[in-house]
Amino acid sequence: MSGGGRNWRLVRADTDAVPPSVRRFMARARQRRLRAAMPWAIAAGVLVLVALLSWIVYGTSALGVRDVRVIGVQALTPFEVERVAAVPADQPLARVDLGAVRARVRTLAPVDRVTVRRSWPSTLVVEVVERTPVAAVPVGKEFTLIDRSGVPYRTVAANPGGLPLVRIATPGPSDVNTRSALKVLAALSDDLREQVVEISVATPAQISLELRKNRTVVWGDDTDSPLKSEVATLLLKRADKRIDVSAPMVPTIR
Repeated sequence: MSGGGRNWRLVRADTDAVPPSVRRFMARARQRRLRAAMPWAIAAGVLVLVALLSWIVYGTSALGVRDVRVIGVQALTPFEVERVAAVPADQPLARVDLGAVRARVRTLAPVDRVTVRRSWPSTLVVEVVERTPVAAVPVGKEFTLIDRSGVPYRTVAANPGGLPLVRIATPGPSDVNTRSALKVLAALSDDLREQVVEISVATPAQISLELRKNRTVVWGDDTDSPLKSEVATLLLKRADKRIDVSAPMVPTIR
């Protein structure tokens, strides 16, 4: 460039030529821009990571169901529980509907309670608590086991040892005869329970107990069962054939 007889030349100024105050101002400005951008960069990175992990956990079989572990079964087999649980292999473990699996397993008659949980990375644990029998109901040549609530849940060919027989027509939790039998059974003293072979309930007001040595206890209805149990226990050693505690304040023996 020329002007006024002089030649001008544009050159880049050395950094030393920039005043220190200007350099400090520019450095602070860059730092402010970096600090302002840093949260957005971190947030974007976190979102990408979360999206990737979510896709792996929920959208792929990388963390899919490889094993259904059944624990706590006795009458049932693990295969029976696994079949009813109906969990597809390789289904993402995070997407398994635990409540639905629990509801399906509860449809098995011997199941009293069930817990379903995830065990990462690839196992579904089904923990079963089976019903405990308190009595056996003769049905033809077989026996139906009932639990403390009167639920009939299993039929067996032979009466398991230690269970009293309960003769009722239609066992079930809503059956009045079943409820009466269980109320009497729950009230029995240990000494009396050891002697009981069979509880017969023709109607809720006609309950009788068959004991060892061909002895009978006439119980009447299920009212005052704890008192009737106490009186019958006291009379066990005095009666040869029959104890009548249907009126527990005036019992009779024979």
